Amino acid sequence: PLRTMSYVKVATCNLNQWAMDFEGNLERIKASIAEAKAADCTFRTGPELEITGYGCEDSFLEPDTFAHAWESLGQILASDLTDGILCDIGMPVLHRNVSYNCRVILLDRKVLGVRPKICLANDGNYREMRFFTPWYINPALAGLGEMQEYYLPRVIREITGQVKVPIGIFAIAAADTALGFESCEELFTPLAPHIALSLDGVEIIANGSGSHHQLRKLQTRIDLVRGATDKAGGVYLYANQKGCDGGRLYFDGCAMVWVNGALVAQGSQFDGLDEVEVVVATVSLSDVRAKRANFSSRSFQAASSPSIARIEIDFHLTHRSQLAIAPSLPFQPKLHTPMEEIALGPSGWLWDYLRRSGQRGYFLPLSGGADSSSTATLVAIMCKRVVHELSHGPERSRERVLQDVRNITKRPEYTPTDARDLCSKLFVTCYMASEYSGPETRDRAALLAAEIGAVHTSISIDKIRAAFCQTFEEVEVHSGGVCRAQIRTHPTMKTKPSDYGEVTQNLALQNIQARSRMVMAYFMAQLMPWATDGDATTAGGSLLVLGSANVDEAQRGYYTKYDCSAADLNPIGGINKRDLKSFLEWAGEEHGIGVLRRVAAAQPSAELTGAEGAQLDEEDMGMSYAELNDLGHCRKVERCGPFSTFLKLRVRWNDGRTLTPSIRAKGAAAPRTFDEQVAQKVKDFYFYHAINRHKMTTLTPSYHAENYSPDDNRFDLRPFLQNARFERQFKAIDEAVAKAAAIVPMGGDSGGNLAPIGADTRPGSCGPQDGHPRG
Repeated sequence: PLRTMSYVKVATCNLNQWAMDFEGNLERIKASIAEAKAADCTFRTGPELEITGYGCEDSFLEPDTFAHAWESLGQILASDLTDGILCDIGMPVLHRNVSYNCRVILLDRKVLGVRPKICLANDGNYREMRFFTPWYINPALAGLGEMQEYYLPRVIREITGQVKVPIGIFAIAAADTALGFESCEELFTPLAPHIALSLDGVEIIANGSGSHHQLRKLQTRIDLVRGATDKAGGVYLYANQKGCDGGRLYFDGCAMVWVNGALVAQGSQFDGLDEVEVVVATVSLSDVRAKRANFSSRSFQAASSPSIARIEIDFHLTHRSQLAIAPSLPFQPKLHTPMEEIALGPSGWLWDYLRRSGQRGYFLPLSGGADSSSTATLVAIMCKRVVHELSHGPERSRERVLQDVRNITKRPEYTPTDARDLCSKLFVTCYMASEYSGPETRDRAALLAAEIGAVHTSISIDKIRAAFCQTFEEVEVHSGGVCRAQIRTHPTMKTKPSDYGEVTQNLALQNIQARSRMVMAYFMAQLMPWATDGDATTAGGSLLVLGSANVDEAQRGYYTKYDCSAADLNPIGGINKRDLKSFLEWAGEEHGIGVLRRVAAAQPSAELTGAEGAQLDEEDMGMSYAELNDLGHCRKVERCGPFSTFLKLRVRWNDGRTLTPSIRAKGAAAPRTFDEQVAQKVKDFYFYHAINRHKMTTLTPSYHAENYSPDDNRFDLRPFLQNARFERQFKAIDEAVAKAAAIVPMGGDSGGNLAPIGADTRPGSCGPQDGHPRG
């Protein structure tokens, strides 16, 4: 009877890899294999491109990267790490002068085969087809294609004595089971490889992934992995990177093992700062066989499914003593709330960036508003997580984190007593006041800094602004036929500008305030460690400047180019205002930072023409943050132009709400009916997005958290010189408004039945009505 109990111990992992850090990446891979072996596992899988790090980008175009990857693999093969354990390693491979994203399978100091990726991620943040080529499978042939021969590089031949190995889509045929492979994006495709593999009798499938965090995205990933084993049965291992590997993305781990649609092991998504997290499970192949054999429709399809190539090995994956172990029990997946995601993802990103940058800490212009307070809170949470790791993390992690702390602070004997103590050593904030700053924001900034332990400072930028104005007054004219006496050199600020000239003066005087703050921020970031170190250290160094502009304001272009939004990093640049305010309320309660409730309750204000309350962001923008959220979601996520955006929002907003008055269509030109108001709102949004698109080319590198980010670097690629008139598009909107009015006059009643326009205006037809991403 014991022969029917086919238990296998398997291991997957989260690894905090760093692009092009070959030595560090190798050590983390080695540690994960060693831990898997120590747990008596017979199979280990790891993240996508784990040897090089996923985010090498154009370094994948360099032959050196491939050569160094093989050198790293050679070091694994030259050791005893692969003795008695089947290992699945992610790395780039050059075959017949074509670059592939591959899994390389090892056992007993030999290479068994190379499995290239079939479907490459090539949208959103991903550009895999810039670096790699999908493995070609002839659609006229059954199965997953034929195998080819891969000639191993000399560094591997000298270690293993092998000359060539198979390359292609295959399964490993062990003495007691069959094991196959998938790679990240392939899981997301309609005809995922695991379907053909499972129908051909493959019982264990491993997926090495490089999947980034995005708010509310994990549920989609879980549903896909669950579905991979629920209908067809089987064991599915998911591995991922965890951390910042050098770019805007934060890989959020959550390595998992599923059996027949049930979760039996799950790693952390964010928790902990250990660079290596091995997730072990004992799975029952008997359960897989029973489920499959008793599903008659599945059996009917499997009986006629094409065969997948096999690489046979004389190796048993099942455990030697079936009575000594028991299958891992299923449980429900752990999911963080969106507020926890905001707290843990960006704070982990900040820690990885800081410790790997070699800088002394962070500097933040802290205004006392929601955005900069959110950024400060994330730094405080980062410090809390570091201190917690020092006392509660694994020994390996405690040692490394303490060394990181000492390297950052330049204090070789320093051990933080608590999070506030650590914050005081690596975080400086500054309230940069002007004559328009109010006492409420100044007070909130000081209270927040005191509560979290930051070194808080304050300056006045009025003299800087006055110096710029004085310099402008002394401008000389040397050509162009302009008389010096004719030049206006005394701009003044008007509370309510009424003409073009007054608006021009106001904007210039507001912008010089904002840009002065940026210049001072970098000046202070370089000097503050020197100014405050005292006798504790003489090692020098400078601080990284943090920005704090949210994704909605970036969409609208509601910020000054090269102001305090211009920084080294922006941890909230991919988060919308609604989520940030909820985060502040949550963090105030969860982390005991009382002043955050006051911050969240305040109305957003730039304080460039008046104190908080006298100048309000939503009035200045002519649209609310909630409206911006919906408009941005339509533009990017639902891929709508102006006309389609209007069609969707006239339905989505037809719930009795009051829309923010336009700042472009006023008085007699102001829209009256509901359709006219929606039309004007859409026109305003696309107009301002177009004229401000140039600003997005200079957006500070931000943590990617929303799938409607306007990040011009990689995620939202559009020209930065656009025709803001949108003649054809706006004409289509006007014609639709007129057509609807002729059928059912709206009369400004936003709660009535909408007249049909002739296009698909079903609510949520291309996305959720509440404007939130779901995957």
